[in-house]
Amino acid sequence: MSSIQIKNTQENGKAIIYLAGRFDFNSHRQFREAYEQALKEPAIKSIEIDLGSVDYLDSSALGMLLLLREKAANASKSLALANCRGIVQQVIEVANFNKLFTIR
Repeated sequence: MSSIQIKNTQENGKAIIYLAGRFDFNSHRQFREAYEQALKEPAIKSIEIDLGSVDYLDSSALGMLLLLREKAANASKSLALANCRGIVQQVIEVANFNKLFTIR
């Protein structure tokens, strides 16, 4: 059972997906459902993944972010990661995601 909470908001052509808890393989389906809506919506020009309340992420979470990056690019939407701190920030930096993603 996944212990991630996901909340979506949209404003001014931007979808923000807030994640809280453990972002791991068990989050896969919920995370995909959260971003597929934003990818399909023509009014949405950018997607931001807010990781401020994530206390754990693993390699499968990194894979999900890379997959989303590819899908967002194919849909001509920008993608950013926001509020990376603590262990999440360390994992993002070790994985060199700061070279692949806009980090806010």
